[in-house]
Amino acid sequence: MARGDHPRRTPVYGGLLIAAAMVGATLVVVDGTRLPTVLRAVLLVLCGLAALAGWLMTFRDLTPRRRP
Repeated sequence: MARGDHPRRTPVYGGLLIAAAMVGATLVVVDGTRLPTVLRAVLLVLCGLAALAGWLMTFRDLTPRRRP
């Protein structure tokens, strides 16, 4: 296996992306009262999309492998 070519790297990145989206959404909700409403909505949608991308990266390898 080459350096940086680990098969379990993508799910870890997905989990980190989910955690970052959760922290970002929390900051927008708690400290976002000074932001315009449109900007808050856009940031929350971006956090949701990041969480969805992280979920897809984390759970993409759960399909059972076929035997040749």
